Amino acid sequence: MILACCISVSETNAQTKVLVFSKTNGFRHASIDDGKKMFEKLEKENNWKLTFSEDSLLFNHKSLRNFDVLVFLSTTGNIFGETQKKALQKYIHKGGGFVGIHAATDTEMEWQWYVDMVGAAFKSHPKQQTATINILNRSFKPMQHFGATWQHFDEWYNFRAPVNPNCIVLATVDESSYQGGTMGAHHPVTWYQHFEGGKIFTTALGHTSACYTDADFVKMIKEAVVWAGGR
Repeated sequence: MILACCISVSETNAQTKVLVFSKTNGFRHASIDDGKKMFEKLEKENNWKLTFSEDSLLFNHKSLRNFDVLVFLSTTGNIFGETQKKALQKYIHKGGGFVGIHAATDTEMEWQWYVDMVGAAFKSHPKQQTATINILNRSFKPMQHFGATWQHFDEWYNFRAPVNPNCIVLATVDESSYQGGTMGAHHPVTWYQHFEGGKIFTTALGHTSACYTDADFVKMIKEAVVWAGGR
């Protein structure tokens, strides 16, 4: 009984260890700093232990096994060598969690494995504007707090190809509600999947600084980290 009690308390108090990775080798979003502040606040409110880094050399087997979740916070460009790529693949294959925010889809776009994992590759965007988001799956925890639609101001990414069909789309943007969409009637902006052993959540939202103090956006990201870090 004592042993069982100790195990229960230990499991309850186990911290979720999160790497917030924001290396850029292309456009750098000013909102990255706001995203870091959001995560610092979430760390205090939840049982998380955060590491912030822009060092690709952290992507090695020994280091990555210390994290439950990897967050790619508007990373851009080609940021990994072959050794780092293999380490990321091994991490996912061993059941690691991944949360990609906004320009995570504008990262390593010539590496097909990464594109398949994150779900899509950035192509273009119109000017920032308000649009209507349709919430398609409110049974998934990161989306439960939303109504059927959400009016949101952001930068709306068009992708090179449709989102990976293995992904479960959680939200789409209504292209009739703004100008510049090229994906058609089904334009995903948030999705998740189980990919080669790992749990992957991606949202194309998060360009502006205001996103990271928006209660709905913050709760979505918080619950996405909780989901991705669950074992």
